[in-house]
Amino acid sequence: MAKLPQEFLDRMKVQLGDEYGDFEKSMNEKGYAGLRVNTGKISVKEFLSLTPFSLTPVPWTENGFYYRKEDPVTKHPHYYAGLYYVQEPSAMLPASRLPVTPGDMVLDLCAAPGGKATELSVRLKGDGLLVANDASASRAKALVKNLALWGTENGCITGEMPQKLLDTFGCFFDKILVDAPCSGEGMFRKDSSLVDAWVEKGPDGYAGLQLDILRCAVKMLKPGGILGYSTCTFSEEEDEGVVRKLLAEESGLTMLQPQMTEGFASGKHPCEKAIRLWPHRVKGEGHFFALFKKAGEPIPPVSIDEAEIRKSQRRMPECIKDFLRDIPSALWQNKVYQEIGEQCFLLPPYHLPKNLRYLRTGILVGTVKKGRFEPSQPLAMLLKASDYPSVLNLPASDERVIRYLKGETLELEEQEEKRLKGWVLLCVDGYGLGWAKCAGGNLKNKYYSGWRLQ
Repeated sequence: MAKLPQEFLDRMKVQLGDEYGDFEKSMNEKGYAGLRVNTGKISVKEFLSLTPFSLTPVPWTENGFYYRKEDPVTKHPHYYAGLYYVQEPSAMLPASRLPVTPGDMVLDLCAAPGGKATELSVRLKGDGLLVANDASASRAKALVKNLALWGTENGCITGEMPQKLLDTFGCFFDKILVDAPCSGEGMFRKDSSLVDAWVEKGPDGYAGLQLDILRCAVKMLKPGGILGYSTCTFSEEEDEGVVRKLLAEESGLTMLQPQMTEGFASGKHPCEKAIRLWPHRVKGEGHFFALFKKAGEPIPPVSIDEAEIRKSQRRMPECIKDFLRDIPSALWQNKVYQEIGEQCFLLPPYHLPKNLRYLRTGILVGTVKKGRFEPSQPLAMLLKASDYPSVLNLPASDERVIRYLKGETLELEEQEEKRLKGWVLLCVDGYGLGWAKCAGGNLKNKYYSGWRLQ
């Protein structure tokens, strides 16, 4: 790794005292690689019976695991089926400790590339709303892909500054996560390029930004709502210092004690209830997490009534209605139908503000061209082999799976050709990968070109 700045090391000696020697040694060791199972699609037990990789549990989250860095986890078909997300183990902490429950209105304010947002969406279990926001348009593109790959059905993705969200939503959310931009000290071991950025900016340039973001978040939080604040820095200026200023300004906020796990450390005053992850104490990088509750009684969300949902769905073209009859009604019957040009969407049943930059809202079902419906890649990621009548379900070991992910046309075996027709859902080990179209004994590949295996 890159040489650590002496100014940083001198500060850490003061901050850690007797533990500094262990910390310095850990910063010269190799870090850890992790993946998190998508329990919205597959149970941990079933995944462990299916995966070929040697995994060991991450202690602070039930669906997190360490894997060997030499294992090609991002090349395996199960990754393309959205069965797991590759995530640094310590970064799994914030979403695991924000107490999201079905029916909540949830905001992930700095969400890209989507590691935390994907877990928050799973915890909603299809009931409630996730707004995943990132002000960076380039970073938000990864957010759109990752939430689609994950099979998120009740979310919307925005690309706005926090103040614009506050001006538009107002006091709207039950749970908010602020995984704030920071100096990245906790990731020095993992990404040496962050050291150069630290030399240029240091912690000073971030604390004010973090406090401004949190001020907006508090105002968007309903009475009785819960706010999580996380960083991947060791800097007390960005962690305890920001929390101290926030609590001084917001008398209605109190700190909560998240569940502790062996190896966790607490913060310094006023963050005795916060969690610090140190690389010399846990198998992971540096992280800070604090949890707050806003005073007052919770306000229940107001959903769109059934009559309005039915009215929107009556506008569906017949070709879409015919297609949807073949998939589970739970995916579409309580969603609002909307067309934008040729694209067709099923939206969460809540009144969303109009004047925001939405990158994706709800489920992109597909497109209608000249009266013909073509299902979308995100829709395929919501389905299992048992959810659709015309399915080619292949084991991960079948060479046609890799060929499909590369965008190639597939040849059908005789029995497959007899039973398959029209649009075919291609699955791996029972989980959707994408669409293909039957044509003369072959499957014409419709896998989204931007996702193909290189």
